[in-house]
Amino acid sequence: MSYDNHTPDSRVRSLIDRFSYPHLLTATLTLVAATILLGVAAKATGSGLACQANWPQCDAGPYNLFPANLPSFYEWFHRFVAMFAGFAIIGSALAAWRLPDIDRRVTGLVVLGMVLTPVQVALGRETVTQYTMDILSLHFWTAVTIFTLFLVATVLVWASRLTATHVTGALALGIVALPAHVVLSPAVDAGIEVYSPTMQLVQYAVTLTLLGAAIVAAMVGRRRFSGRPVVPLLTAPPLVVLVLFFGRQALNPALEMPYLVTATALLVTFVAGMAVTRRQG
Repeated sequence: MSYDNHTPDSRVRSLIDRFSYPHLLTATLTLVAATILLGVAAKATGSGLACQANWPQCDAGPYNLFPANLPSFYEWFHRFVAMFAGFAIIGSALAAWRLPDIDRRVTGLVVLGMVLTPVQVALGRETVTQYTMDILSLHFWTAVTIFTLFLVATVLVWASRLTATHVTGALALGIVALPAHVVLSPAVDAGIEVYSPTMQLVQYAVTLTLLGAAIVAAMVGRRRFSGRPVVPLLTAPPLVVLVLFFGRQALNPALEMPYLVTATALLVTFVAGMAVTRRQG
């Protein structure tokens, strides 16, 4: 009788060969984005404390592991998806570390994302036990940082298949998404009297879309073009971060004008990037 011996490296290699590392990283990025949006939904519906300030437990079922009502379900489901996102983050980082053919830049990005994940989990706990605006803000920005790290890593692993057409598409998406972000922002008086949880969720989905469009355009554009056409593409990501920062300060009237100025600059950047990339193409 003979037995097949499989080392840990061979098992990792077999799993990645079956699903491919770029697909694994894409799935992880999707889970991270879903976790962020579910967190926004929990906050917008006032469900952050719905599990009676229990963490990681909730308020019903054996050992209080399950939700007792609809508000508790929002918070419980956010944690449920976050758990799988955490497993995917750890799996992506370990696979990148163990596989010799993964770009070392990708490895560095996903390992850093894995290192930040326990910090994010601890901040998530603090939002339940303390629920202060500073902790909520830090929890959000850490999530955005993890999302950005995995987005950049995902673009790197797919880089060879991304062309100038993807740059144009990303810029077009940004041009469409930016006005929606402005209209939905509480910093702008668009005649919206009540910002429902659905509207807040859509706004943050648009925010992640803007960030993704800017990063894809910048990274792929830098690879496909050279010289001055790259300048507006590289300017877009930091402008998106400023738009996100000012847009979140809805209760501070002093930041309304900086938000509008930054959003206008970002729109000009997107349009300029579209013009120069189309001309180069």
